[in-house]
Amino acid sequence: MLGTAASAATIPTTTAHAANNIRRTFHTNPFNSLSSSHHSILCARFRCLSLRSFTAVSNKAMSHPQTLDAPHPQSSVAGNKQALISLSDKKDLALLSNGLHELGYTIVSTGGTASALENAGVSVTKVEQLTCFPEMLDGRVKTLHPNIHGGILARRDQKHHMEALNKHGIGTFDVVVVNLYPFYDKVTSTGGIAFDDGIENIDIGGPAMIRAAAKNHKDVLVVVDSQDYPALLEFLKGSQDDQQFRRKLAWKAFEHVASYDSAVSEWLWKQTVGDKLPPSLTVPLSLKSSLRYGENPHQKAAFYVDKSLSEVNAGGIATAIQHHGKEMSYNNYLDADAAWNCVSEFRNPTCVVVKHTNPCGVASRDDILEAYRLAVKADPVSAFGGIVAFNIEVDEALAKEIREFRSPTDGETRMFYEIVVAPKYTEKGLEILRGKSKTLRILEAKKNEKGKLSLRQVGGGWLAQDSDDLTPEDIQFNVVSKKKPQDNELCDAEFAWLCVKHVKSNAIVIAKDNRMLGMGSGQPNRLESLRIALRKAGDEVKGAALASDAFFPFAWKDAVEEACESGIRVIAEPGGSIRDGDAVDCCNKYGVSLLLTNVRHFKH
Repeated sequence: MLGTAASAATIPTTTAHAANNIRRTFHTNPFNSLSSSHHSILCARFRCLSLRSFTAVSNKAMSHPQTLDAPHPQSSVAGNKQALISLSDKKDLALLSNGLHELGYTIVSTGGTASALENAGVSVTKVEQLTCFPEMLDGRVKTLHPNIHGGILARRDQKHHMEALNKHGIGTFDVVVVNLYPFYDKVTSTGGIAFDDGIENIDIGGPAMIRAAAKNHKDVLVVVDSQDYPALLEFLKGSQDDQQFRRKLAWKAFEHVASYDSAVSEWLWKQTVGDKLPPSLTVPLSLKSSLRYGENPHQKAAFYVDKSLSEVNAGGIATAIQHHGKEMSYNNYLDADAAWNCVSEFRNPTCVVVKHTNPCGVASRDDILEAYRLAVKADPVSAFGGIVAFNIEVDEALAKEIREFRSPTDGETRMFYEIVVAPKYTEKGLEILRGKSKTLRILEAKKNEKGKLSLRQVGGGWLAQDSDDLTPEDIQFNVVSKKKPQDNELCDAEFAWLCVKHVKSNAIVIAKDNRMLGMGSGQPNRLESLRIALRKAGDEVKGAALASDAFFPFAWKDAVEEACESGIRVIAEPGGSIRDGDAVDCCNKYGVSLLLTNVRHFKH
């Protein structure tokens, strides 16, 4: 009996020693130096020896539990620290690899990353040397293996986890650095991408490793952003373990994968169904800047850029270039967006002035300087401190006019603006505007593409709708009155109608000769909005056009009749009221043209 016991005790020690010799061979003999036949034989022998040795260890453990107290392995090579690196974007790879090497880490890597490291003269262990299996299926399978994921996911404080690694000859990873196939860039590239090519650019192994490392962040540092390489190396040089640092990296890793998956989901939905309103919707947002405060100083705020595929190269204020001035505020973004969306609707050279998201002045002229003056003249009090937007290049002459123009209210006060936004600027134009004020924000923006999805938050949910992209060219202005408008009156009605869609409801705009004369916005009843617009237009209301964002519920002794009595010559409104007949009769009495568009423009 004593002899039998002694023999049983010797078997695992001897066999495990042989298995370790084979394992060390993997680390010292790169696979590219072996033939495929040697590779297969070597792997087969290793697996056979491992199976024998660990079976023997297991049998012994059943009769001698105390043998499980053996030291836990920290890597495939005892005492060695391992970092797993697999990168599509190899920016700053040399900085990372050299830093890890200096700190005593063995670097394990895949495919192209391993080749790049070898070419740079950095010692690297290829993944195949750990998995004992070659990359296969055109690269689809290379890291999806227990020898990789076991080393990432094993908890160092769980004895049975470490025993499992020891049993199967698996080492641990202390650092995992991964970024993913450039799916986002591929599917948004000019000319698009074939469906099959898009599918091939969906990363599988990368997200699996990132998620595994992030889940086990207590023991494994995970990095997905090259900007974090310096912080990682500094952390590894330190003697204390900061769990908050680890958690932050883990959060960033999960966010990175979630954003990646949202792009895949969005692309695949469009390839499959294409409906703008899918059953579920993920909007990936990326922090662009922290703001001083929100709408009011007591509210914290930040600005995020929408990274949805549909927003790539789609224009808008979010991607505008700021050439000069103070940092943008919460309200600045709202106002600039309103001004830019409005001015971009016009085909002819146009200037729009906005205050608190409402256009208070709009004018179109071949001479953009004249358009600017007329836009300010519509409501110079509101224009002061507002946002001025143009749909054409700001050159030297226009920049000088913006800098020097005096308020029409007194002819002396130089106009002050928070923001100027335009599609482009000449160098001289930029130089002059920079000289107007240190705080003037100068934005260069690209026109918003049509067909975007518009999102708006309510308590506990979001409202989604098509953007309101209709212009006068898209609709019919149906004459329902006896008097038909003259060509110039129809043009005035179309201009007013295009303006009113950008004014907060209830909205009324009065316009003539391609310029806004007055507007009323945001009133609980349409009659009050009309009276505000009439007061702003003054005597110029005679012969002007009026546009309403929605139908008139009453006509007699109400908004329609007051408009007719003031001298308005043409009214454009959606229609749809049960009292549309009253509006027709009222306009016929006063000889006013009434146009029904069948299109409402509520804006809340």
